[in-house]
Amino acid sequence: MKLRYIITLIVLTTFVLGSCVDDLDVVPIDPDEQTSATLYDDPAAYKQVLAKIYGGLALTGQQGPAGQGDIAGIDEGFSSYLRMYWYHQELTTDEAVIGWNDQTIRDFHDQDWGASDIFIRGMYSRIYYQITLINEFLRETTDGKLNDRGVSQTLKAEIQTFRAEARLLRALSYWHALDLYGNVPFITENDEVGAFLPQQTNRNDLFNYIESELLAVENELAEPRQNEYARADKAAAWMLLAKLYLNAEVYTGQAKYTECVTYCNKVIGAGYALHNDFQGVFLADNHNSSEIIFPIAFDGENTQSWGGITFIIHAAVGGNMSPADFGIDGGWGGIRTTSAFVNKFADPSGNTDSRAMFFTDGQSLEIADISLFTDGYAITKFKNLTAAGVQGSNATFPDTDFPLFRLADAYLMYAEAVIRGGSGGDAATALGYINALRERAYGNTDGNINAGELNLDFILDERSRELYWEGHRRTDLIRFGQFSESTYVWPWKGGVAEGRSTSSNFNLFPIPSADIAANPNLTQNTGY
Repeated sequence: MKLRYIITLIVLTTFVLGSCVDDLDVVPIDPDEQTSATLYDDPAAYKQVLAKIYGGLALTGQQGPAGQGDIAGIDEGFSSYLRMYWYHQELTTDEAVIGWNDQTIRDFHDQDWGASDIFIRGMYSRIYYQITLINEFLRETTDGKLNDRGVSQTLKAEIQTFRAEARLLRALSYWHALDLYGNVPFITENDEVGAFLPQQTNRNDLFNYIESELLAVENELAEPRQNEYARADKAAAWMLLAKLYLNAEVYTGQAKYTECVTYCNKVIGAGYALHNDFQGVFLADNHNSSEIIFPIAFDGENTQSWGGITFIIHAAVGGNMSPADFGIDGGWGGIRTTSAFVNKFADPSGNTDSRAMFFTDGQSLEIADISLFTDGYAITKFKNLTAAGVQGSNATFPDTDFPLFRLADAYLMYAEAVIRGGSGGDAATALGYINALRERAYGNTDGNINAGELNLDFILDERSRELYWEGHRRTDLIRFGQFSESTYVWPWKGGVAEGRSTSSNFNLFPIPSADIAANPNLTQNTGY
């Protein structure tokens, strides 16, 4: 029997927080559907709903790969949380362009989007869909509710861990809202269920809330590497705190680099290790990697979506590339990179720095026509092949997990925070971490740098070389003051081949115009 939870209601196109939530006490006539009135009578349901929350980062609806989508008004494949996040973090930068004419997609690289952009609305809706799910789960798992249902003490203890994980995932989505949209609507499990118009918070208050939530659940989470695979643990919370603190000056005007160092140290000391081969972190068996701290998990047979890793791998294959070399049944010929990113590598052949994963046969370095896949080097980083070269379980839907947090990023954050004046670390250790990444990339010490070369400009470029296409670049460029305006210009930034300066208001995305129109409590971001 297909189980469909009414608490996971479809988000309307004109998304208004709370107003799309129906009466949860109404038991439906359809025996294949359950509400919270009956769902939680089954002890197994608590973990099933938690799985739905985790699945919201990878999946798009109530069945895969499409059908009964969570969000109306947008193609279901487009509406994937990871795919939308990747669009916002990568297509707006020097690391990726896309050749398709899908609605307003090219506005991302042009940096000329507006408040009615369907993809911006899709990301915003996906974020708040997650938050809505989590709020409802937290309402239904209070001590009072559990006692009323006669839940055993053993299960109650397990549910406490579930709640901590859910709160961490809500903090993750609120961090994305903070980073992408700034001053956003705010709602928690303490708000009433039903139609109401939430108040708008500000970046400083939302930063403090995210920080307080992560600190509150830290000790309730499983120890690092002791939870089930792809479930969050203490190290995931530490990574999110480190990333929050690294960007604190952007969000609040107050630097928190010492706090960033503190939590990087916690992650680094938690028993993770760099994967011996860089490529191996991005293959179909990367669930075995000791480097990945928190993945968005995909499975070709059981986690099927036209977004997420399916998009990242298929859309990167075209031209003279052989789909079989990537473990897939066909390429979509969409995404590749700019010469500005290629030029971050002294030798883009990959013969020295193995992170330079470019396909160049039939591809031009410069992009004369964005619509042509062969304009711009292709990227070969993610594959649906195991380390042994075996195709994943499904040639259409890859098994490859997306490494949302991994140890290499902790090394890079530590080094940057130390350079920016954070206490609790030292330059020699920072240099050692950077050279560990470069020794893996080069296979020897030929790429090692000395203390005099370790500066902020180097860190920004090294983050790009190490973390490209992993959803970090926009946030990094903003932190370094190089995303908008003229400090750093790359091909097709601003919609012209040579690139141009853009307005600083594009450092934030607009709150979707539909939400502004529906909720008089909201004020639009400057410039939109």
